[in-house]
Amino acid sequence: METMRWRRRAGTLVAALLLASVMGCSGNGDQVPAPAAAAGTPVYVSMDPSPAPTRSATPPAKPAPKTSSSTHAKSTVPAHASGAHTVTIVNATQQTLWVAATQQKEHPIAKTRWTLAPGATASVKLPKGWGGRIWARAGCKTDGSGRNVCQSGYCADSEKCVQPDPAPTTLAEFALDAWGGMDFYDVSMVDGSNLPMWINIFHTVTKDPVSAKGCSKQGCAKPVDCPSTMRVTKGGSTVACKNPCTAFNTDETCCRGAWAGREKCVPSKWKVDYTQVFKKAEPYAYSYAFDDSATMSCKGACDYRVTFGVSPSTCV
Repeated sequence: METMRWRRRAGTLVAALLLASVMGCSGNGDQVPAPAAAAGTPVYVSMDPSPAPTRSATPPAKPAPKTSSSTHAKSTVPAHASGAHTVTIVNATQQTLWVAATQQKEHPIAKTRWTLAPGATASVKLPKGWGGRIWARAGCKTDGSGRNVCQSGYCADSEKCVQPDPAPTTLAEFALDAWGGMDFYDVSMVDGSNLPMWINIFHTVTKDPVSAKGCSKQGCAKPVDCPSTMRVTKGGSTVACKNPCTAFNTDETCCRGAWAGREKCVPSKWKVDYTQVFKKAEPYAYSYAFDDSATMSCKGACDYRVTFGVSPSTCV
């Protein structure tokens, strides 16, 4: 579902563009680069934030405490690289994350995978014209055959891991240099969510609609309060939240049959609007296939910061 939506929307991004971006409640992240937010709570109410063991080739993950103490991820804004878009990835959660990025044949990137301990950052230079996703796997460990098996954020091609599987996975989506000198980007929870996330922009003439703390006028990044019928559980803990279509498989929630198409797929007319599960957690994120108001744009030589975590405080 997510893959189909992304392909369909790639041809209509211009029409979906928000030309009047909303001001972030803590100011413009491009003007005052601030440290990335800290995650003081688990992603879901019942989620165990302790990371699973890592493979021997990477440093072992440090178990997170069961308290609400914050993990502060230090983040700086790299100088702009001519001819490329620099994306800084920040782990502001209390668990180790295995971050991945789409590999694109037409616009290849040198590295597509990173292991980030709590508070760690990594950067990748994306070539002009690149389009794809950045996401994170969580709760990973090595199985008996040497494969890296994760609790959430699965990869469509397993160990190669250059394409996300259509599973409950939060996605940062980019279409760089797509039209008229503009990039289009968004946070997507259309296929569900496994981690909170927000995106900031830098080196641009565009006002950042999201603050450095993950807040907009609509609200801040919060844990997803996932209903029991939509939860993905591992070992008794919730590790992700399914989208309504996967959870209930009805024409209504899957936008098919009598509910097919942009005009008829209106979640507010469902028996229960389950898209609000994600909208309440991240007001600026895609919550269903036709939630095009969530598309954001950036003009100029834009660089980005993708932060995994929840806002450290309430927007004021």
